[in-house]
Amino acid sequence: MTKTTLPRPLKSLIMLPVFCLSLLNAEAAEIKTQAKHAIMVEGSTGAVLFEHDADVTMPPSSMSKLMTVYLTFERLRDGNILLDDELDVSENIWRKWRLQGSTMFLKAGQKVTVRDLLMGVIVQSGNDACAVLAEGLAGSETVFVEWSNEKAQELGMTNSHFTNVNGWPDPQHYMSARDLATLSQHLVSEFPDYYAMFKEKKFTYNDISQTNRNPILYSMPSADGLKTGHTEDGGYGVAASAIEDGRRLILVINGLKSNRARAREAERLLNYGFRNFSVYPLLKAGEVVDEANVWLGMNGKVPLVIEEDVVLSISRQDRRKMKAKIIYTGPIPAPIVKGQPIAMLEISAKDMKPVTYPLVAGADVSKLGGVSRLKAAFNYLLMGSAGSE
Repeated sequence: MTKTTLPRPLKSLIMLPVFCLSLLNAEAAEIKTQAKHAIMVEGSTGAVLFEHDADVTMPPSSMSKLMTVYLTFERLRDGNILLDDELDVSENIWRKWRLQGSTMFLKAGQKVTVRDLLMGVIVQSGNDACAVLAEGLAGSETVFVEWSNEKAQELGMTNSHFTNVNGWPDPQHYMSARDLATLSQHLVSEFPDYYAMFKEKKFTYNDISQTNRNPILYSMPSADGLKTGHTEDGGYGVAASAIEDGRRLILVINGLKSNRARAREAERLLNYGFRNFSVYPLLKAGEVVDEANVWLGMNGKVPLVIEEDVVLSISRQDRRKMKAKIIYTGPIPAPIVKGQPIAMLEISAKDMKPVTYPLVAGADVSKLGGVSRLKAAFNYLLMGSAGSE
């Protein structure tokens, strides 16, 4: 028989008023955007707070340079290269990129450190800097593109395909907003020693100073990265991140009509996310959530234990309507081994897809023997199923 109950430890948590609910804005039930593609993700939990056509492929323009940065950061972390290592600017790269799109203004024959090339990509959005990194690390851009596609699959970026290292327009070069958010999350979480580069607002090379194109670095004190992009077909976009009171949000928008619209929309959506959503720690790994009835066991009940932390990102409005229940087929027949999966915790809210967590037995329960089993079975049949509620 399936039993559905409200976990006792969660009952008070759900029913008690939360003081921050008074700050709730009436508009919190729905978010709208001018962007053709958008997604906002809670950095700590990966929960999607808002999305619009997030899985539709789009021209990512210079935002796809985040993959070039990721692969470079990865090799730095693994010790394959050093920030002070120098790479050559080939004649071919200089001729190809000196007049096409954004540039670091590199010169043929120069030797440039990996550190400066990364700054040239992140701050100046240099197409030439991307090409030098690709050629220097992989031997050719072709091989580096293969690395990019392999890494995309490894990270679960199922709607991305790379044909170049800088986002130059190509019908076969595409990403989705969700994939860009995934890549951004990995950059933030995997490379804390290098991620600070994204916050730099200005970089000078070859006596030419350029400012970071990321608009939220100038409008939001909490902003600390990542990358803008623009093409005629794709419009204006940005992969952006900000952190307030230890809480990080990651936003990807694309398809805006102007630089000004991109800046305003990025700031508006991030502020909306911080204002209307919160992170709620509900349970800690190892905590007893409730008890389950046991059939023919030395103990009549067994504790149900959660094996992982339960932390939800949810709007403050939905938090008020959150429900939790335990589902299991019971009573659970003895013997039961500690750690045995026996139930599921399901948490749901109005505008949130239900999430489930396995619950395991918190103790061993031996099986009754002989006369004790007969007596217990007789009492159960006489009194009715103790598991039906």
